[in-house]
Amino acid sequence: MIDAPHNRAAERAAATAGPSRGGSSRRRRTEPFHAAITGVGLITAAGPDTARTWAAVVEGRPTTAVIPELAGMPVQLACQASEFDGDAVLGRRTAWRLDRCTQMALVAGREAVADAGLDPGEWDGTRVGTVLGSALGGIGTWQREYDRLRELGPERISPMTIPMSLPNLIAGQLATDLQACGPSLVTSTACASGTTAVGVARDLLRHDSCDIVITGGAESSLVHSVVAAFARAGALSRNTADPGRASRPFDVDRDGFVIAEAAAILVLEHPDHARARGARVYAYVSGYGASADAGHETRPDPEGVGAQRAVEAALRDAELCPTEIDHVNAHGTSTPLNDLAEGRMVRRVIGGHPLVTAAKGVTGHSLGAAGAVEAALTALTLKHQVVPPTAGLRETDPAVDLDVVRDTAREETVEAALSNSFGFGGQNAALILTRA
Repeated sequence: MIDAPHNRAAERAAATAGPSRGGSSRRRRTEPFHAAITGVGLITAAGPDTARTWAAVVEGRPTTAVIPELAGMPVQLACQASEFDGDAVLGRRTAWRLDRCTQMALVAGREAVADAGLDPGEWDGTRVGTVLGSALGGIGTWQREYDRLRELGPERISPMTIPMSLPNLIAGQLATDLQACGPSLVTSTACASGTTAVGVARDLLRHDSCDIVITGGAESSLVHSVVAAFARAGALSRNTADPGRASRPFDVDRDGFVIAEAAAILVLEHPDHARARGARVYAYVSGYGASADAGHETRPDPEGVGAQRAVEAALRDAELCPTEIDHVNAHGTSTPLNDLAEGRMVRRVIGGHPLVTAAKGVTGHSLGAAGAVEAALTALTLKHQVVPPTAGLRETDPAVDLDVVRDTAREETVEAALSNSFGFGGQNAALILTRA
């Protein structure tokens, strides 16, 4: 269900003309650069493609379940992309040489390129780059081969262990699959990795290093060592009595995140290139900012001061005032500290007017892929003018003084949106997306 449309822009017209807040400036330094998003590919627990993922997110349909593969772990809840079968989609001859994370990146990448109306057989591959984000790379392969080493000895280790495990091979394999011969990079900024990747991809376009960059993120880390470590750190929800509400961003009773796997790939193009070929544009990436808390290795700054610097940098980059942000796609992990810090920061820097959503209520937290998933969903919000609800949310934490959408999606005039990502090590990254 979708709430009735409502245009909030008129309500803020006077405020927009007033002084900017949160350190953002209206002073023009350089012309903003708007990288065009022309293709989207998604694989999540909500669906094995973009259409089914978007439908589940708009419906607010949670995907958390007890996963048999996690039997014996202190937490067995996860958001698994159970409909994705790499062998079936890629063929066993290709799939056996790739970690599941890379398999997902390839399939999502192919969907995004096809969605953009591009043919790798026809483009100039030297002008096409690949920039993906991942926190843990091929950790599933590493876990499996370590188990073989321990149980069967060194002669049973796969000779493909290293190329299947190295994080850079996620982008490298996608570049090979698509014959993209430009810069090929993997960013690793923990749970901000996917957002960082999109920001770096935009910079490659802005500096004329590429005409097209295939960007996003991929993560598949539903393995015992990772789940056990997060559980020991007290980061995971233990709400096994009601898995559908285990991931409940901004809820007063939130108790941790639900680990997930996903891949999200965006085709970013230089606006001149997209215009020249008459490409359909979902939205534009118009601003990017990054910062470091330079504080605790896992705990966010309680007031979100470092995150504020990233958001303000993105606003300056996009030449927008905080009052011009209509929608915030929050990092919203469903952990007590993150949601409170982010909520305080958004209220202080942006204000209480935007509609806020947190997709992790549906998709769970896919670590290094999460920012890319949420950038893709933000682009879809701008295209369809629909803000999805925050699944699992029943009662918003009163300390989070924001208009967090719940229950049903809302049709809304959204011209500009902010997508946040934060990660261990005090990593902060923010994107501003604008309507095409």
